[in-house]
Amino acid sequence: MQAFQVRAAHDYHLAEIELPQAAPGEVLVRVAFAGICGSDMHIIHGDNAFVRFPRITGHEFAGIVEAVGDGVDDVAIGERVCIDPVINCGECYPCRIGRPNVCTALEVIGVHRNGGFEEQVSVPAGNVHRLPEGLGLDAAALVEPYTIAANVLERMQPLPDDRLMIFGAGVIGLTILQVAKAQGIDDITVSDVIDTRLETARELGATRTINGRHEDLEAVVAEMTGGEGMPLIADAACVPALLPQILRLASPAGRIGLLGFNPTPSDLVQLEVIKKELTIVGSRLNNRKFPEVIELMASQRLDPLALVSHRLPLAEMPGAIDMLDHHPEKARKVLIRIGT
Repeated sequence: MQAFQVRAAHDYHLAEIELPQAAPGEVLVRVAFAGICGSDMHIIHGDNAFVRFPRITGHEFAGIVEAVGDGVDDVAIGERVCIDPVINCGECYPCRIGRPNVCTALEVIGVHRNGGFEEQVSVPAGNVHRLPEGLGLDAAALVEPYTIAANVLERMQPLPDDRLMIFGAGVIGLTILQVAKAQGIDDITVSDVIDTRLETARELGATRTINGRHEDLEAVVAEMTGGEGMPLIADAACVPALLPQILRLASPAGRIGLLGFNPTPSDLVQLEVIKKELTIVGSRLNNRKFPEVIELMASQRLDPLALVSHRLPLAEMPGAIDMLDHHPEKARKVLIRIGT
């Protein structure tokens, strides 16, 4: 069968591989759609310290159950499903306190083991989520990025009437925008330096947008909040150099959610943190957010297909990678069609 395989940094191709089998406790899924994520690009660029090559990437995908392994009795052949990529041990400290997404033995489908950019993939049965009627496999392939948004918002603990500011109007910033609106946050500001992204944010319901390249971000926020600052700030731009400004923009008792995996050090002014008693939280992957996001999609409170700029067959994936590398402004979410 065909798969998109990364053999080493900057070395990727379409490959013919052996058909996997459903191992005991696992489910074989015939992949229908898979989304290209920024973390897939990090793997291709050699910027992911956790991956081991060669690797079939892809952690955003949905499909149909093709076979089940021994010991699996709660998933049936033919069911439509999407896959939570987080695999945890269930025994370490994070797992014991209900934080399996930072398990000390964490594995991620598409990073530590082969993922969804192949025609069929075997995954643990516990990571499979059935899809309700009416939720298409294309939309379901995008459940995972929305769980990233749901996770960071939970980590930030929004209160009624809190204002939210989102740095970055890429795919993750837009998913945070949509999930926040679905959860009842009404006042949402989105900042970016690309006007077309800000236009999309407005189309998806941002209260206001700010182009930080052309406007004085701190002055605008001070004016709109009466000098109080922002109670909630989600950093979906993931640029370490922005942290000092984010601290200045936060209100006293504000909460800041960080999503970036960039190893570059950030300047952290302790005075800003202490005088405002800020809460700064990291957010990694998702902590059992698939049921919540599936329900939001099924009830049409989220519009995942609004993020899709390209639908391409698996055979065109190398070209899609080239486009995302050299012309990222032309794309939002690229969805790869693998099967039906």
